[in-house]
Formats: sequence, structure tokens, C-alpha cells
Amino acid sequence: MSSYSGVLVSDQWLQSQFTQVELRSLKSKFISTKNQNGKFTVGDQPPLMAKLKAFREMYTEDEIKGILGDQGSNFSDEIDFEGFLRAYLNLQGQATEKLGGPKNSSSFLKATTTTLLHTISESEKASYVAHINSYLGDDPFLKQYLPLDPATNDLFDLAKDGVLLCKLINVAVPGTIDERAINTKRIINPWERNENHTLCLNSAKAIGCTVVNIGNQDLVEGRPHLVLGLISQIIKIQLLADLNLKKTPQLVELVDDSKDVEELMSLPPDKVLLKWMNFHLQKAGYKKNVTNFSSDLKDGEAYAYLLNVLAPEHCNPATLDNKDPTARAKLVLDHAERMDCKRYLTPKDIVEGSANLNLGFVAQIFHERNGLSTDSKKISFAEMMTDDVQTSREERCFRLWINSLGIATYVNNVFEDVRNGWILLEVLDKVSPGLVNWKHASKPPIKMPFRKVENCNQVVRIGKQLKFSLVNVAGNDIVQGNKKLILAFLWQLMRFNMLQLLKNLRSHSQGKEMRDSDILNWANRKVKSTGRTSHIESFKDKSLSSGIFFLELLSAVEPRVVNWNLVTKGESDDEKKLNATYIISVARKLGCSIFLLPEDIMEVNQKMILTLTASIMFWSLQQPVDDADGSMSPANTSVTTSSTPDESPAPSISGEDEISSLGGEISNFSIDDAASDTTVSSLVDNEGSPVPE
Repeated sequence: MSSYSGVLVSDQWLQSQFTQVELRSLKSKFISTKNQNGKFTVGDQPPLMAKLKAFREMYTEDEIKGILGDQGSNFSDEIDFEGFLRAYLNLQGQATEKLGGPKNSSSFLKATTTTLLHTISESEKASYVAHINSYLGDDPFLKQYLPLDPATNDLFDLAKDGVLLCKLINVAVPGTIDERAINTKRIINPWERNENHTLCLNSAKAIGCTVVNIGNQDLVEGRPHLVLGLISQIIKIQLLADLNLKKTPQLVELVDDSKDVEELMSLPPDKVLLKWMNFHLQKAGYKKNVTNFSSDLKDGEAYAYLLNVLAPEHCNPATLDNKDPTARAKLVLDHAERMDCKRYLTPKDIVEGSANLNLGFVAQIFHERNGLSTDSKKISFAEMMTDDVQTSREERCFRLWINSLGIATYVNNVFEDVRNGWILLEVLDKVSPGLVNWKHASKPPIKMPFRKVENCNQVVRIGKQLKFSLVNVAGNDIVQGNKKLILAFLWQLMRFNMLQLLKNLRSHSQGKEMRDSDILNWANRKVKSTGRTSHIESFKDKSLSSGIFFLELLSAVEPRVVNWNLVTKGESDDEKKLNATYIISVARKLGCSIFLLPEDIMEVNQKMILTLTASIMFWSLQQPVDDADGSMSPANTSVTTSSTPDESPAPSISGEDEISSLGGEISNFSIDDAASDTTVSSLVDNEGSPVPE
């Protein structure tokens, strides 16, 4: 069976300075250079370092050469990988000094506990521990370990088995993970622990977290800055979940007309929170405009005005009269506590301008008392402006998929954010590198409308080059925000990426073009190879709604991953829902980074079914031949698949090597019902050109 082996460095301290993602990337570049030159010397470092993202905007190749020369290095000397890592750390240390120390660090974490590269905030850790103790204190499994002590490393130790992070994701977005798929035992083996982390990371992506720099091994080791970074994102998603017109239509009070409503819908949740705060501050007579959750809140004045207008009954006149920022911050927190807001930050955190903690505090105030009108006319207007369920679901999937690709720009609202063409160009460059002519592209902010049209015209040209169906489509259609066209284009882009990734597994496809029928035929053969009789005619086959076929397919590619004691017959809607929820979590636990919802399986959403099947196929074909074949006698299968996942210590790996990261990309093609007029091609002909099992 396959197993995970990270990049190991003999010097434990040196190993601790890098994430596994960083080590894999650096080792890949080191080996590539060594293979080209026969050996790796000190003189090979400057050109390589100058190309690395960490240094390319800070140093020229000559400057790096000068720094290494100052350290007395002989450029003809051969060095090993550890020597290269030390040179990297030295250069990074000088880069930090060049920027003026940690104050200019882009990390969201600030210092009290630190290593050379990474720092964590004890205040943030204490806040997150308090949040976890509050929301998970009654959890049947975790209550034996809670409450955690923020003064210790209990948080990082508890996170090592993956259960805590999975449970926290379900607190942030209820129902994301089927908890039956979590391995919950007091003592779990390495494979079960790895499965929990795989499930955690794929589920985190499915709720909008950015996890491109985090691997399973980083969580297994409980690396503090990465664990806190992930927890911070999960909690932020929970706190900002209601800051949209769909969940809180009263937010329409913040704007005056339909154009402003469209703008409000395109804002990220933290910007909506700022807009809400400034709306109330203006009513309270506060003269300044709050633009961030850090420096603008340090003196506590904005908080005093906000709380006075939202909860005047708890007002303390001494708050504004007090000239000492720390004393005023304490009075602000006392006021908030009387409003039943949980106290997760200290006066010192306010005075120091802790952005993450201030954002969380303002979000708590919003949840407790948003002070918005319940004007039925305005609310009905807001509801009219929101998309229907299908369109909203599609937008969600496209947004999560694009963000998972690791492009530079973060997408908050697909329909608004793609209108300048830049994000679509970034996605195209990710999916098919080299096709975008960046010299003819304009980067946001774009003031001249024709520049947006130029970007979108290039998007359409590349789409036609990739043989997308774009009849009578022009760049201006994207600029105008034609939702049907945008969804159609993105669906074709995702499907193209999916088929290309499968094609690129040359050992299986011999480089042949992949088709939808190949995926269908592979799935049917895979299930048949285990002695089962389930068979589907197409990705629209209504029998798929029960979930049984997918559970049999997952069991075929990894026998121990499905616990058949938890599977229902899938006859009633409730049974179908249970199976569909379990399928999604089992697929993520196996290694598929997918964004579909249980309803998509229950409704047999053709495109979603295709992409889910493709993601399972891609994972399976990455396994060693003896695993990927999966052929076993029916007798053996019945024994294996009826056992619990605990009984076989075979690992399920995801995202732990370069090809697995591609698996994440392919798995993200979870698109809802017809996003375009393009139908999936005939799926049952072409029995030829078989794809290996």
C-alpha cells in the first residue's frame, strides 16, 4: 500500500524551520539544478535564489552573490541540501532586517513566541483556546480533553490527531463533515491520524480556507504557526458567516439604491463589517472613517461610540471622558460584556491594534446586536436582488474551486470579481500555462473600461483556442456581468482542466485525449472488479441518488475507507441524505478535494456527478499499480468492505506530494446543475480505448 514520507533533514532544528510544502518545493529545485549541472555548488545558489518568490522582488542575482561572498563562501565548493537550506535561512534573515524587522512581516501572526522564521501571538492563541473551550466544551469526544489551558501547548498537542480541527470546521459551517467519517479513538494509528488531517484540509478548502502552504505532516507535528493560521481562518469564517444579504437581508439598510446593493453583494464579509460599523458610527456622530481593524481602533473611541449607539442602556459616560487608551479599552470591554459579548480579547490587544482579535470582537458585537432596521420593504428588495438557489450554489462552487488553485487574487464573489477579466486570466494561466499574453493584460485596479474589455477579449480568445463553445460571445459580455455566460465559461474551463489532468497521467492514458465516457467506463469496471453488480448508464442515472454506487466505487479504490455498518439502503430521502453526506466526507478523507453538497448527489446533478467520479478516478490512478488495480475476488471483498476502517493500517494520502496537489485541483470540479448550455457528451458509447483500473 502507499505510504507518506516527508522530506527529512538530519538536523532537527533545521527541519523545524520549514513546512513540508516548503521543503518539497526547495528540494525539487535543488535536485533539478543538481541534475542539470552534475552537482550543486555555492555558485549555483544566486541564480536559483533570485528566482524564488521569497527573494525575487528584493534581491538581484548579483546582490545575492555579494551576500554569499561576504560570508566567505567559495563558489566552486559543492554543498548538500542542508547547506542550501542554511543559506536560504541566512538570506531570509537578512531580508527581514532589510524590511525593518518583523513589523513589516506579511504574516498575520505577531511575536512573543518565535523561531527564526515563524512567530505566534500568545494573545491570539489565548483567544482561540477560549473560543474552542466555549464551542466544543460539551462535545462527547473532546470534553475529556477540554478546557484547554492557553498558557500551555495543549492546543497544538490536541490538534495532532485531527479530531479537534474537524470538529471546529463543523462549528464554523455545520454539516460540512459527516462526523461518522472522523477516526475518533483515544489512541489512533498513523494512518487514521493521516486520514483525519486529509479530511480536515479538504473540508477546510470546501468552506473557503486557504491551505496551500499546509500539509498533513505539518499538522501531525502540530506546528504552532500553521495550526493557529488554520484555526484563525476557520473561526473567522464562523464569525463572518452572517455578513451577507442572504443570511442578513437587513444589511440592505447600509445602502441607498440598487447599484449600491450590487456593490454590497460583491464585498467580502470583513468589508461589509466595516461598512456596518461606519454606518452606526456616522449615526452616533463619530467624525472619522474606520478603514481597518487595527490602527483605527487603537484609541478605543470608535468602540465607545459604536456601543453607545447599539446599547445605550449599558452606556458609561466615563468611557469617552477617559483619556488613557488602556483604561478606555477596559471600559469598552465591560460595556460589551454587559451586552453578553464573549470576552476573547484584552484591553492590551485593542491598544496594540491586533487586527484578527479586533475583527472577531466587532463580529461578536454584530451577532449580538446589529442595530439594523426590519423595514419589510427594504428587506424584500434585498431578497429580490439575491440569486436563486441554483445560481448561488454554482457561484459558491466556482469561487471555492478558483481560490483552491492558489492564484494571487482571492475571489469573494465570482460574478463581480471576474468582470475585469484579470482573475479569469490568472485561472487560465494556472490551467494551461503559457497561453496568457501578460503584456496585453491590465492588472487591477483598472480605471479605464476599455482595459477591462481587452482583458476579457483575451479570455474569450484563449477559450476559443482551447475549443470551448463560445459562439457569439465577446469580452464585453463578461464585463457586463452576464451570469449565464460566466458560469458556462467556467464550467468548460473546469472540465478542460479535469480531463487534462487525467490525460497527463501518461502511464494510464498514454497521453490520449480523455473523454467523459472514459471516466464512466472506468467507474463501472472498477465496481465490477470487486464482484458487485451496480452499474450506471450515464452520469444522469437516477439510481445514483441512493449513493450506493459511489460508496461501492470508493470501497473499490480503497477497501477499508467505507464502513458499511454506517450505510443505509438509500430508499427514503433521509436515507439518501445520510449516504450522500457520508460519501462526501469519505471522498475527502481518501484525498479528494471536492465542493459538492449532499443535495447534488440526491438530485443527480449531472456535472457534479461527473466531477466527483473524476476526482475519485484521479486519486485511484495515482496509487501504485498493485493498489490502483484493486482487483480482488468477491469473497475477499466482502470481508474487507464490511470491516471498519480501524482494521487495516493502510494510509490514505492527500496533498502530500506534488501530484497530489494536482489531485486537489481536479477534485475541485464540483459544479452544480447546468451552468451552461454545453451538455456532457454521450457517456455510454466508446467502449474502446479503455482506461486502466
